[in-house]
Amino acid sequence: MNNLETIIAGIFQFDVKTGNIDANLASVVDGIHRLSEKGTQVTVLPELWPCGFDKPGMLIEHAKRTPQIIERLSTLAKKHRMIIAGSLPEKSGNHLYNTMVVVDKDGAVAGQYRKVHLFSFIDEDKAFAAGNQAVVCDTSYGPIGLMICYDLRFPELCRSLALAGARIVIVSAQWPETRIDHWNTLLQARAIENQIFIVASNRVGQDGNLAFNGHSQIISPDGVILTRIINHASEETVPINLKEIDAIRNRFDCIKERKPDAYKI
Repeated sequence: MNNLETIIAGIFQFDVKTGNIDANLASVVDGIHRLSEKGTQVTVLPELWPCGFDKPGMLIEHAKRTPQIIERLSTLAKKHRMIIAGSLPEKSGNHLYNTMVVVDKDGAVAGQYRKVHLFSFIDEDKAFAAGNQAVVCDTSYGPIGLMICYDLRFPELCRSLALAGARIVIVSAQWPETRIDHWNTLLQARAIENQIFIVASNRVGQDGNLAFNGHSQIISPDGVILTRIINHASEETVPINLKEIDAIRNRFDCIKERKPDAYKI
């Protein structure tokens, strides 16, 4: 594990073309190249960035290319000395998962997280099986917790990541414009209540009747929005100093001062 205190974190949002893996991969390769030129060390991509929320049968077909895509990410990560994370469809046995994969800067897979909370409102639970385990992966830049979209509405998950030592929590999403105020509020709340950095990537564009307007952002442990991209395809970076977490917790520590016996949940 690297003991660097300051990390250049990056977010990349783009219009995910449903079912068009080649076009989406080309967009990501271009975006990672531009982020690399800015010195980015950790990059977060949107949810299901290779294919979007395609029809269930097509998602199974798309998942066949996921190992190949991860190999491409591994090559990019190693070339640019950059951690790259985002969610992809994963086929395992008879199940299909919405899985976030984190590729470390040496090209090795540092961790995988199968989305626990599936959004039944859009029948996500009919296309995917739910994961059953929170994940904090050990990376070259320290422990990073993983979340995907709807997970944001479940504060227990993010708290569990902080308790497990995550200093940064990354979020991949396809969060629609109609509820973007919720996205903004929940991201900020997760950062503040856990005194951690949040690095979150959302998509832009149109998918059927749903519009997406991004608001990918990086948030400090005291809730300051360090950078945010609104309604256009783009990428942004910002340096984050992990010592800020200790400075804030030295004043008052929301993790240390919990009273779990009183909550009974």
